[in-house]
Amino acid sequence: MPGVGKEQIARAKEISIEDYILRNEPNNVRRVGFAYYLKDHESLEISNGMWNWHSQGVGGKNVIDYLIKVRGYGFVDAVRTLTGEDYSISLSPPQKARPPNAKKTEQERMTFKLPPRNANNDRVVAYLQGRGVSRQQIEDCIRRGNLYESGDGWHNCVFVGRDEHNKARFAAIRGTMGDFKRDADGSDKRFGFALPPDNPRSAAVMVFESPIDLFSYDTLCEMGSVEKADAWRLSLGGTSMVALTHFLEAHRGEIAEVVVCTDNDEAG
Repeated sequence: MPGVGKEQIARAKEISIEDYILRNEPNNVRRVGFAYYLKDHESLEISNGMWNWHSQGVGGKNVIDYLIKVRGYGFVDAVRTLTGEDYSISLSPPQKARPPNAKKTEQERMTFKLPPRNANNDRVVAYLQGRGVSRQQIEDCIRRGNLYESGDGWHNCVFVGRDEHNKARFAAIRGTMGDFKRDADGSDKRFGFALPPDNPRSAAVMVFESPIDLFSYDTLCEMGSVEKADAWRLSLGGTSMVALTHFLEAHRGEIAEVVVCTDNDEAG
């Protein structure tokens, strides 16, 4: 494996998932019995030396898999991070200067910042149209500033969640190739990706797991396959209730109906 040796990989695999989480994400976990659950991915369970992200159907028994499948690291970066190039996993980490080009520490990564924008949105448009989303839905969302193509070389879809003052506070990132998906570092899940109703006095909100699920509903309405509801459309970013709870608090006294549109599976 270019960039890391067998010894580095072996050392990284020896680190337990519990030790890593408690050391590096202490404010992102809650304990339930003998297991731990992440606050930003509430269906991700850590117990008996293993992790299982129930809503996504993935899991593993080492931290390398966790960093790759949950936090979006590449293999080499994950191994280097765990073996000390960025920080030590030991209880008494050595104090050393970080090279200018070294990967940011966990604490630094938690500061929210939107990914850079690409010069155009061609790949995002093509990807979403390939998923069956209508071009009008895509272009309307791009004009609103809630969707764009990342300019970091990956050309990912970036779905932006904003607060009541229209400030970006959350970003769901979805790869235009493969199955890559994650939230941008520092995202506040209270502010899910949302689209407003045609009628600003609407008293209903529809909740979906992902932005693409939301788009699919709007596309079916546009096609006349289902009757369009006069409602807000809100993506939960999974199956967490955080975004819905905050939405209802922010619209206290305004919302009288919640329509649940999650997937027909155990997590949904």
